[in-house]
Amino acid sequence: MSAKPLHEAKPNSFEFETRALVKPTGFREYDARWWFGYPGSDKTPELNLLGVQALGMGIGTLIRRLGAGPEIVTGHDFRSYSLSIKLALVSGLLAAGARVRDIGLALSPMAYFAQFALDTQSVAMVTASHNENGWTGVKMGAARPLTFGPDEMSALKTIVLDGDFELIGGGTYTSVEGFRETYLADVTAGISIGRRLKVVAACGNGTAGAFAPEALRRIGCEVIPLDAELDHSFPRYNPNPEDMAMLHAIRDKVLETGADVGLGFDGDGDRCGVVDNEGNEIFADKVGVMLARDIGKAHPNSTFVVDVKSTGLYDTDAELLATGARTDYWKTGHSYMKRRVHELGAIAGFEKSGHYFFNPPIGRGYDDGLVTAVAICRMLDRSPGKSMADLYRALPLTYGTPTMSPHCSDETKYGVVDKIIAEFQAMKAAGESFAGQGIAKLITVNGVRVVAEDGTWGLVRASSNKPELVVVVESPVSSERRREMFEAVDAMIRRHPGIGPYNQTF
Repeated sequence: MSAKPLHEAKPNSFEFETRALVKPTGFREYDARWWFGYPGSDKTPELNLLGVQALGMGIGTLIRRLGAGPEIVTGHDFRSYSLSIKLALVSGLLAAGARVRDIGLALSPMAYFAQFALDTQSVAMVTASHNENGWTGVKMGAARPLTFGPDEMSALKTIVLDGDFELIGGGTYTSVEGFRETYLADVTAGISIGRRLKVVAACGNGTAGAFAPEALRRIGCEVIPLDAELDHSFPRYNPNPEDMAMLHAIRDKVLETGADVGLGFDGDGDRCGVVDNEGNEIFADKVGVMLARDIGKAHPNSTFVVDVKSTGLYDTDAELLATGARTDYWKTGHSYMKRRVHELGAIAGFEKSGHYFFNPPIGRGYDDGLVTAVAICRMLDRSPGKSMADLYRALPLTYGTPTMSPHCSDETKYGVVDKIIAEFQAMKAAGESFAGQGIAKLITVNGVRVVAEDGTWGLVRASSNKPELVVVVESPVSSERRREMFEAVDAMIRRHPGIGPYNQTF
């Protein structure tokens, strides 16, 4: 294929069936996401199967140019079209001379693990993670345990859109049989929970249903599956443990069954959300503080990396600080976080979305919701006489919001955030107040986190994988101060055109 891919085409057109369609905005900061569509949808597709083939040729070309060699792991999540997309991707990889090791239906962390188990540097996992039905995407890497960042994604985008492929042929394909068992055995190796824990394992009918309940059983938990049957229509809610619909469903099941904890997994199994035994939906950044306390006791003077959406407790919690812990706030996004954890040699990284990254001796540096679930169960096992709710109550009280996302087009969202950053910088330089107080600090490593004098803060950034902005607010003072900060931040962003409604509020 030498012709440059199309940027748009109607589904019923001749070009759609004969030319590769790849919308440029699908190349995100650290992975790729496109609207592929499904029968009955009236939304215009951004990708077709020929476009996926072009993407495969681009990945195969890029991994060779990066010096990673021709070997690559592939897998796919459970959506009605994911297998077709993976096979189209594989055909492109083969044309570029790649040696493909296909592990079949998989979680993203299972594909990352395969890079180690099969001694392969590169990975291309077909998944749209928690996105709604109709989306597809690919998570990629060429240097385990890292995944592509902006530089690699920019290079891939250029190769694909310019048709700059090296189609040397000679590729090979191997189907790796029985890899589910290999992965589950590794996740649970040598781990046995002495405390009999009753655990709700919620999977949102996503791919994790084929893996998470079994992993928890193997470490000794009594498992109550919730929406664990695979169903690509996601009949109840999207498998996203950051969304309140999924958290509420877990809460109801925990209270109904008297479970010790509820654990929720996203569509590709690299994230884990938590509900305690009293039905409290604990945001993942707070769970991270609990785990950091637990890890810090066993590994004093540890470094932790957290994303800019996360609670300020990592800087102020006395019990965590007593372990000698050091915290580094960094960019949101699984690739950014993985790289930062790797660069700093941090023992763990925690993202508010529920991506957790454990380095040895806990993990291999990549995000795995099952490894996180095991770590939470082990934390409870090491806390005799204490419930998950007790551990939650032991944290200093703060008033936070879920991650809230007003619509903003992919074409404009970064420009909007750049303007907001400039406005906040001008306000701080002029000594102006915001949300009723002076601005104590601006953190601009990823969007802008404006911190008031009383510690209340609000964050605005561009979503890396959807046409949205991201807004998060927290106050260590009161729910009223949380509301004041949110209203001030919301008023700031709505000065700019094209901002739609929020996906959820508080």
